[in-house]
Amino acid sequence: MEYGQALLAFTGVALLLTVTPGLDMALVLRSALTRGHSHALVTGLGVCAGALIWGLAAAVGIAALLAASDLAYTALKAVGAAYLIWLGVSMIRATLRRGGQEPDPVTDMLETVPAGPGPAPAAAPAERLSRGFLRGFTTNLLNPKVGVFYLALIPQFMAQGVPAWLMGLSLAGVHAALTLVFFAVLIAAAHAFRRLLTGTRATDWIDRVTGGVLLLFGGLLLLDDAR
Repeated sequence: MEYGQALLAFTGVALLLTVTPGLDMALVLRSALTRGHSHALVTGLGVCAGALIWGLAAAVGIAALLAASDLAYTALKAVGAAYLIWLGVSMIRATLRRGGQEPDPVTDMLETVPAGPGPAPAAAPAERLSRGFLRGFTTNLLNPKVGVFYLALIPQFMAQGVPAWLMGLSLAGVHAALTLVFFAVLIAAAHAFRRLLTGTRATDWIDRVTGGVLLLFGGLLLLDDAR
């Protein structure tokens, strides 16, 4: 298979994966509805960065080692599940605590931005954007099922004469590009409804639903590990 043919063939498979609802989509949609398009886009960039690392890892064999080692795979699943559960609980608990004045339900646990007057509040948006990127990146990177997915697909689309690491990055790059385009459409659609959902009560319900989705994914990882 030639390089161009491999990329084209993989594009069809990656497109189906991109439009399938999942954890990454829930995080980006939640950011778009509660924090705005910039925060949502940065969260999506974090997701794509995690996908690039998984693609490279699958191509050079690191993901194969994880799949072959029960201990390593189980450990990664446990860490990933714990992170998702913690994130979901953090969102839900914060909506129950706040009285309509606090910021993002996760950043009240993660951020320590001064509340006093002066130049300090100007730094808050940059920190919040970085948190969004880190949240998307960490959520994707700690999901071993993403690595196993790439491990199953990438070897099927390796081009002759192309180094494995380059092919892995190229295929993951195609997936990341499609994901960004889809996220951009999703964010634009969410932005149209955001004016109707800017109230504290609506934001709380969005965070509770997203937190529940995170808890569900984390619980499924733990149940899958127990089998």
